[in-house]
Amino acid sequence: MMEYFNLPETTRVNRVVPKNAFDKYTNSKQKKRFTDVVQRISWTNKLSKDTINLRKGGVEEIQLFQIELKVKDDIRDLQEIIDKSIPYPLVFILQFQKEVLVSCAKKHAHPINEDHAVVDWVFRSGWHPVTDKRYVLNLKKDLGFVIHDLCLQLSGRKGASNVSFEYLIEFQQKKHSLENEITRLENAMAKAKQFNKKVDLNTQLIVTKKELEKLLAI
Repeated sequence: MMEYFNLPETTRVNRVVPKNAFDKYTNSKQKKRFTDVVQRISWTNKLSKDTINLRKGGVEEIQLFQIELKVKDDIRDLQEIIDKSIPYPLVFILQFQKEVLVSCAKKHAHPINEDHAVVDWVFRSGWHPVTDKRYVLNLKKDLGFVIHDLCLQLSGRKGASNVSFEYLIEFQQKKHSLENEITRLENAMAKAKQFNKKVDLNTQLIVTKKELEKLLAI
């Protein structure tokens, strides 16, 4: 089993999680997705006061899940199912052949249904070589710090260590919106046949790219 984070032996779980463990949270289409796309789900590590002797800091424990994929696919829908079914912060390491993707969601307890968690935002890396371990779990201060620090790294805002989750989520939402708008404008430009329309779209594209540059420079 691949080890992405260099974690203490005391945190190891290394237990295979059956894909049908999430059946109560899925419909027939989602069950098929688990079968078609996912090779294996492993609960690899558990970070808690008992395993690493860190205070909770508002977080009971952090669990690490490794998901080996049959195909290189976007499985955010399946990850959300797993996230909603487990109340603790989850760190996912997705693996396809020699590439990995790391993600972690900020979530909170469902106000009515204690069996469900509510996902606020998912912080995720891009795909990168399994040997390029560019993200770390800094086991310092408390568990709240550990998960916040990882989300900072995944957001690209790791230099802003004092910012809140609320700020991080707002930043990610703005970044995501601008990136989507850039993609929309580029696609529209490629399809546009009238010169004036192309000029108008290009002007909008330049403005949007500058807005993204300004956001990233903050």
